[in-house]
Amino acid sequence: MRRFRILLIVMALLPLPAYADEGSPPSFTQSTPAAAEGVLGQAQEFALRALSFIGVRYKWGGTSPDTGFDCSGLIRYVYAQITGQALNGTAQEISRVGATVDKSELQPGDLVFFNTLRKPFSHVGIYLGESRFVHSPSRGGAVEIVDMSQRYWQNRYNGARRLPI
Repeated sequence: MRRFRILLIVMALLPLPAYADEGSPPSFTQSTPAAAEGVLGQAQEFALRALSFIGVRYKWGGTSPDTGFDCSGLIRYVYAQITGQALNGTAQEISRVGATVDKSELQPGDLVFFNTLRKPFSHVGIYLGESRFVHSPSRGGAVEIVDMSQRYWQNRYNGARRLPI
């Protein structure tokens, strides 16, 4: 049942393709180079894999689904699963990795950072699209999806990064 719920969430988050001519059927030919498709696919897989941990409880310093995650532990765990590479550090340290991304150019798989502890880049989540991100919130919580357009998150937004995937 949990996987079915996650699948429904994922389907709701995926954008519908836009076609130049509404009357013509979709084309299934690749319109971008295979290398770009591979990177995009991995970034999307990064976001989708994080969704499989919805409901895993928060644990300060937690780095696995068995013991729980803190925000950076979730990012590091999923990144290692997707790339096979270690990503070390706190949310603030992770905020220095990869390329800066403008908020208007966010794509699924980008990291979004927030000031939740009265210090910049103290919280991190994985952008899903449509202004939503997945994160491990705080003590007493569990991995969840939230909307960045909520006032709380708008007021605390610090920026975004695109990891090398």
